[in-house]
Amino acid sequence: MDLSGEHVIPADRKTVWQLLNDPEILRQCIPGCEEVEAEGEDRFAARVVLKLGPVKAKFAGSVALEDRVYPESYRIVGEGKGGIAGFAKGAASVQLHEDGKATRLVYSVDAQVGGKIAQLGSRLIKSTSAKLADQFFTRFCEIAAANAAQ
Repeated sequence: MDLSGEHVIPADRKTVWQLLNDPEILRQCIPGCEEVEAEGEDRFAARVVLKLGPVKAKFAGSVALEDRVYPESYRIVGEGKGGIAGFAKGAASVQLHEDGKATRLVYSVDAQVGGKIAQLGSRLIKSTSAKLADQFFTRFCEIAAANAAQ
C-alpha cells in the first residue's frame, strides 16, 4: 500500500523537527497510542490499539529513524505485530520545507500488512490509513501551533 500527503504545520521547521522527535508528543498525536518510548537516539517502541473495520487489535512495534538530515528530512522504518490480527511493516520518507513562518511536511509511505487485517481489502485499509494520518496531523498541528505561540 502506498500513501502520500502534504501538510502545512503552523510552526518553524526546527520546532516541527523537535516535536516529531519527542516521544510524548507522538503519543499524544498517534490515534489509539497507549505508549511511545525512546529506545536510543533514533529508535522508538510503541503500543497502539487500532480498529480496522471489524478487527480491533493491540499492536506492539518499533520504529527507527534513518538517513536523518537535521532539520530537513528522515526516513522512518518500522513494524508492528497485532497477534492474531496480523502485522504491519513499512517505511516512510518525511521532508520538511520552510514555508514562510510555517513548515510544509511532505510524506510518502510504503507499507505492507498481513494476517486478518490484510483480508479486509486494500480499499478499507488505505481509507482507514488516510483517516488515521489526518487525525495525527490535525492533533500535531494543534500542538505545533501552541508551541510556536510560546
